Amino acid sequence: MTYYEARSPQRSSARFRLGPLIGVSLVMAGLAGYWVMQRINRGTPAVTPRAIEPRGDLAAVEKTNIEIFKQANPSVVFITTMADRFDLGTMNVTEMPQGTGSGFFWDDAGHIVTNFHVIRGASGAQVTLSDHTAYPAELTGASPENDLAVLKISAPKAKLRAIPIGTSGDLQVGQNVYAIGDPFGLDQTLTTGVVSAVGRAIASVTGQPIKDVIQTDAAINPGNSGGPLLDSAGRLIGVNTAIYSPSGSNAGIGFAIPVDTVNRVVPELIAHGKVTRPHLGLSFSDPVSHQITSELGVPGLVIIGVQPNSPAAAAGLRGTQRLPDGTILPGDVILKVGDQPVRTSTAFFAAVAQYKPGDSIPLTVYRDGQPIRVDLQLPSAS
Repeated sequence: MTYYEARSPQRSSARFRLGPLIGVSLVMAGLAGYWVMQRINRGTPAVTPRAIEPRGDLAAVEKTNIEIFKQANPSVVFITTMADRFDLGTMNVTEMPQGTGSGFFWDDAGHIVTNFHVIRGASGAQVTLSDHTAYPAELTGASPENDLAVLKISAPKAKLRAIPIGTSGDLQVGQNVYAIGDPFGLDQTLTTGVVSAVGRAIASVTGQPIKDVIQTDAAINPGNSGGPLLDSAGRLIGVNTAIYSPSGSNAGIGFAIPVDTVNRVVPELIAHGKVTRPHLGLSFSDPVSHQITSELGVPGLVIIGVQPNSPAAAAGLRGTQRLPDGTILPGDVILKVGDQPVRTSTAFFAAVAQYKPGDSIPLTVYRDGQPIRVDLQLPSAS
């Protein structure tokens, strides 16, 4: 009982001491509020943003970037590919989104150029234009060995803005380049860089090399594939196709198929749906060629057969023969097409593909123990 009585006065004293403090606090709060209201009533301005400094004119390089994007933007499209999916539950086949990529209008007929790997394995595709209108697309043609494909849409002619075409044959390391596309499915973006290297080679989906590829440090990410690479005049100089990156994102090394290759392949895809090899009248067998050239000690491609009345026959090329006594007489060994050494039939046709119908192709041929030059005339386009 003594302990209880001793604490009771302490609690009462605490209550007594807090009372004035609370009262003083309320008075101070009231005074502060009154002061604030007085300041407001006197017209004291609230906190305002700082004045904006005039910017002045844009730099010349900025004007170039803006103008290139404005000019090219209507020509660039976003591609969504579809794939058939079979539902075991409903036993129905439905189309589902498979992947995305970019592309651009080649002409005002609705043809769109993109990478083959963008539409590879797709059952359909939808193309979204820069104004966000979308159209179903049909496949016109494809060249897997060049990683190029052509789609076509039906849209109002005013929306079909063909991109200007340049050349890649005179590109120099250090030139400014501009990549436009839809990385990660975002709206169209512009990235800038320079030509880092020319004359590169990368493997296509077929394993064949794509030659004279442009290397750039302009940021290229997933979704940029199939989009245009432009020069400072806004002309197409390449088709963005691949990046070198362990993570799958931009690491400063991107590749583009040169426009000179695109300008050769795309018209054939539009006309024929595929790249047609010229009829030369030559036949090859890589295993037989390897065996014969190994015995001869000559690196090249042995001609197995030459068809009568063919360009090869007109050029005087010789095929391999079996003599009456069973001895094999090797045919001509093609050492080079132009300046390009060849050892396989794939390499031979890839080298020939660099020439146009009607061109005369200089071949270096090993015959009778020495190299000679033979001119092979490509047939003109029909």
